Amino acid sequence: MNTSADSGVPQCVGIIMDGNRRWAREQGLPAVLGHKHGADKLKEVLGWAKDRAIRHLIVYAFSTENWNRPQEEVDYLMDTIRRFFGRQSADIEEIRRRGWRLRFVGERARFAHDIQELLASAEETTAAGGYTLWVALSYGGRAELLHAAEALQQSGELITEESFAKHLWTAGMPDPDLIIRTSGEERLSGFLPWQGIYSELFFTNILWPDLSEVELDNILAEYAARERRHGK
Repeated sequence: MNTSADSGVPQCVGIIMDGNRRWAREQGLPAVLGHKHGADKLKEVLGWAKDRAIRHLIVYAFSTENWNRPQEEVDYLMDTIRRFFGRQSADIEEIRRRGWRLRFVGERARFAHDIQELLASAEETTAAGGYTLWVALSYGGRAELLHAAEALQQSGELITEESFAKHLWTAGMPDPDLIIRTSGEERLSGFLPWQGIYSELFFTNILWPDLSEVELDNILAEYAARERRHGK
């Protein structure tokens, strides 16, 4: 499938995976179990994205503000990261086999040392993939901009948009053509403030674990029908 701008197929899609806890409560389950079902949904979406020739997918998995959630939930999320991205993980092997490579963006230093090692190992294991899943972990847009500004200042480079972008955590990632947020909330919550200035925004009431292939296709069809002006 042609992935040019004229084809209507986005090169890069951002997703704010919202609604895991609400989904769990609606199912009569502990809120933390919603995150497990959310991780399972992500594996499904990877298959859908590849079938549609979307070469870059960036998902908002854990924000800098999420550290302030109840400790029990934070601990569960850390264990989920360890299971999903751990060495010898069946999930990592599935991601690698499907042709995806992993890139993690965010404040890695805030994670326990063993998690930092697992993330680096997962990136190395999947490095040959032709499609890229960018996972925003301990990510906040303001934190990323401050990081880039400090790094650019220390580099002594001339300040330009290009030199600034080189120091973003997402350096090398195309700007997202569209950003989807599930669960009915209509805000970006600090997701990609630099990269998303011309992204088409889509908000759906569907909770993340309930996202369907049909709903994704509806969003992609509406995206293809929009006229993108990029400020012109």
